[in-house]
Amino acid sequence: MTKIKMTVNGKAVSRDVPDETLLSEFLRENLRLTGTHVGCDTSQCGACVVHVNGKAIKSCSTLAASLEGADITTIEGLANGELHPMQLAFTNNHGLQCGFCTPGMIMTSVDMVGRYKAAGKELTSEAIRNELEGNICRCTGYHNIVRAVKDAASKM
Repeated sequence: MTKIKMTVNGKAVSRDVPDETLLSEFLRENLRLTGTHVGCDTSQCGACVVHVNGKAIKSCSTLAASLEGADITTIEGLANGELHPMQLAFTNNHGLQCGFCTPGMIMTSVDMVGRYKAAGKELTSEAIRNELEGNICRCTGYHNIVRAVKDAASKM
């Protein structure tokens, strides 16, 4: 067992967890933040993406104990009283269908837009598709997801 302390969605959290506990499991089972989905357990689908210290990571392949003192943001923590522009854009542009991949897509997209804007790089449809390569959607065909990311990028 390891005692971990971190900040999750702006709140200090401290728990004893088995050493092999994955971040996705910690968030879902210990903190009841079930917006972080687990689709593959192999880090290939991207449904489990959260932000750790401002960077998108796949929580199904990250040990919770390795994140002592980290600042974690989940899909639940993205909205601050009202929907985040990316969440709103996914809704307005029909960038979701069944919704299973949506939290990971949104978290990946927020990180992507932030990195591109900070670097002064143009966020093209091709760039968005390349960046989302680690996120699998089985429903939408990605066209509306790309539109949603472009829409949100203009408002972030």
